[in-house]
Amino acid sequence: MCKLGRLKILKLIMSEFSVEFTVRDYELDMQGIVNNSVYQNYLEHARHEYLHFHGIDFADLTERGVILVVKNISMDFKNSLKSKDQFKVLVETYKEGHLKLVFKQTIINTSNNKVALSALVTGVCLVNGRLVKPETINEINRFLNRQQR
Repeated sequence: MCKLGRLKILKLIMSEFSVEFTVRDYELDMQGIVNNSVYQNYLEHARHEYLHFHGIDFADLTERGVILVVKNISMDFKNSLKSKDQFKVLVETYKEGHLKLVFKQTIINTSNNKVALSALVTGVCLVNGRLVKPETINEINRFLNRQQR
């Protein structure tokens, strides 16, 4: 357990998971670099793939009334991606407090191994519009138990 200010954060075992992408021309802004808003799409797609890889079906949960939402996102832009750049999004998780899951995500340009972006995305679970502990959802509980081993 480590402390971050007054918050206690339980670090979970982080197995490396990544999704690979290639920058498409229509994702660029007038400066010829990936528009800042596009990075959120990359991060979201990688989180969904990460959850699916770990047996958490985002669509199935939604159909059952379990809504996983982003509560907070912090992105630190480091090196811009450009047209045709190949990159990967690394995803790791840890639990923060009783209600939050934090996704630590890093976008790395694979041609030069430079970090393009670092992000922390905090998510919470809602059932019938109310916050619930993530471990009350069976699939998430199994995932958390596997991560703690």
